[in-house]
Amino acid sequence: MATNEFDLIARYFAHQAVNRKDVALAIGDDCAVLDVPVGSQLAVSTDSLVAGTHFLSEADPVRVAHKALASNLSDLAAMGATPAWVSLALTMPEPDEAWLAGFCQGFFALAEYYNVQLIGGDTTKGPLSLTLTVQGFVPQGKALTRCGAQSGDWIYVTGTLGDSAAGLALLLGQKSVDDAALAETLIDRHYCAQPRILAGQALRGIASAALDISDGLVSDLGHILKRSGVAAVIEVDKLPLSEELRRFEPDAEKASQLALTSGEEYELCFTVPEVNRGAVETALAHCGVKATCVGQLRPGTGITLFNAGEAVDWQLQGYDHFAE
Repeated sequence: MATNEFDLIARYFAHQAVNRKDVALAIGDDCAVLDVPVGSQLAVSTDSLVAGTHFLSEADPVRVAHKALASNLSDLAAMGATPAWVSLALTMPEPDEAWLAGFCQGFFALAEYYNVQLIGGDTTKGPLSLTLTVQGFVPQGKALTRCGAQSGDWIYVTGTLGDSAAGLALLLGQKSVDDAALAETLIDRHYCAQPRILAGQALRGIASAALDISDGLVSDLGHILKRSGVAAVIEVDKLPLSEELRRFEPDAEKASQLALTSGEEYELCFTVPEVNRGAVETALAHCGVKATCVGQLRPGTGITLFNAGEAVDWQLQGYDHFAE
């Protein structure tokens, strides 16, 4: 007997380890019914991932699921929110139970780690794609936004940058390395980033603005600059690069350019007033995340790059979903 939509939902999505007390009604009805804690605001984000654009059609579904959920949770992290619920709209050419089993393995593993409950969604026939909507809580008036930065604030990034682009280059066959373990590490970092949930929460009241790096630092930082009406100076020699990236790209300038343009990193970029600089390291130490100061905001518009004290004119562009 052919597998229909309701068979798929019952078999793969209706059973999960997370059952939150704030979910009054979830999968199986026309809508989910949810309770929002008193004193909290609801943060909501929606993202789509399309085969051939965000992941290869032949990619491991476990990794695809992790990437799909992590990318959405990263938006909540950028707002300083605590994740709670997710809905999923899944489109696929035909029911593929082996693919669904792997997808659910990766999806529910990450959802359980962050105590996120799947509360509903949709399945339909068509080209393989995923659309997720995540929802979380942030204390009233405490959400991190893109519009609070001021001239003089310092620019920070969490973790390291560039590994995702290196992993993608390996996946696409644009570059190869002799070390199989190195290749696997970089590919894993492309697919399996960890959203900086605890870091975002720790930065509430410290950061003046924040966002996650999904389209590359030079592109995403531009959103803060536009919303806040300021310019930026970035010291590219201070960018945090992993040892794996340095081995992948020994040329220091090219490695820095990768770090500036690498999309789907899901690290946080945030700005901090001088008065709060001393609090950054202490706040993030509790969640095991390292942050690096890579520049400062200035009056004006745009981004100026300096390398070892010298201005550089690198024509760089972040990831564009509609670029040829």
